Amino acid sequence: MPNLSRMALALLIGAAGGFLAFAAGMPLPWMLGALFASMAAALAGLPVVPPNRIRPATVAVIGVLLGARFTPDVIGAMGQWAVSLGLLTVYMIAVAGVTVPFYRYFGKADWQTAYLSGLPGGLSEMVELGEEKGADVRTIILAHTLRIVVTIALIAVWFRVIEGRNVGSMPNFGGAPLTPLDAAMLLVCAVAGSIGGKWLKLPAPAFLGPMFLSAILHATEMTASSPPTPLVIAAQIILGTVLGCRFLGTPVGTLLPALRLSLGATGATLLIALVFAGLMHAVIGITLDQGILALAPGGLTEMGLIALAINADVAFVALHHVVRILLVLLLAKPLFALMPKGQKSRSA
Repeated sequence: MPNLSRMALALLIGAAGGFLAFAAGMPLPWMLGALFASMAAALAGLPVVPPNRIRPATVAVIGVLLGARFTPDVIGAMGQWAVSLGLLTVYMIAVAGVTVPFYRYFGKADWQTAYLSGLPGGLSEMVELGEEKGADVRTIILAHTLRIVVTIALIAVWFRVIEGRNVGSMPNFGGAPLTPLDAAMLLVCAVAGSIGGKWLKLPAPAFLGPMFLSAILHATEMTASSPPTPLVIAAQIILGTVLGCRFLGTPVGTLLPALRLSLGATGATLLIALVFAGLMHAVIGITLDQGILALAPGGLTEMGLIALAINADVAFVALHHVVRILLVLLLAKPLFALMPKGQKSRSA
């Protein structure tokens, strides 16, 4: 099949999974349903490929959506978050101190592979470092992909099943009615923000650039509108499908041990996140839910969506994930340079 047809098949499977999850009342149904449906298709060997070409556009939609939550009141509260950002730094050290030895001793990985598998950073950056130093690239890819998938699933289920929160079953993203002028301004945020994010070399540029411009518009009250719900649902389906298709070519025999490791490492990370979220609550008074979402080792976009679904402070959550990514980018390579070179990396 041509790549375009295989991409269309992946999106069709993802959309069907999202619809079934929505009908069943699952948490975060459009993204999780698409993720697990496309993941099953990839593992079953169906001719699917991830819709990577359209992913930046969908991420930009989510960025604009989350930027709409940067109201003047939220901007005024940002000065109080310096303490929580300090706690985030200590949290990152604690997580690395647990997950890196976990992958080394329980996962039987070399120190280089364990280091890059355990850090909650970006997949592409960790893979690039792994290839440079001769780490096991396949292990790194599986560790980070499963970390995001497991985190999204556990967090969404926790808020829906344990706390009884409505995590996206009936999406309602709020905002004023969308006029043609509002739509034009939001479109400019998406396009100009994506271009500007790349030019400024931001982490996750297609997300952060649009979110930043959208935040400016909403903080200055130039608009109070958000992207339409059908567009946001479509974006979630595409994001879930891209994540699910990452498992293409992964043997089930390799996946199951990696999943067990990911459950252990992610579970430990979430427990540490719970402790530090409790500290944030005690020190600066933010809710425990916001603290957990700000520290959970999931994707920036995905945690932002869950924050939006439970009406948490999206700006607080997004800022802490941006700082987390920057900390890993700034510190991972210098520390990794001190490590001896490992054996030749296996192809992913």
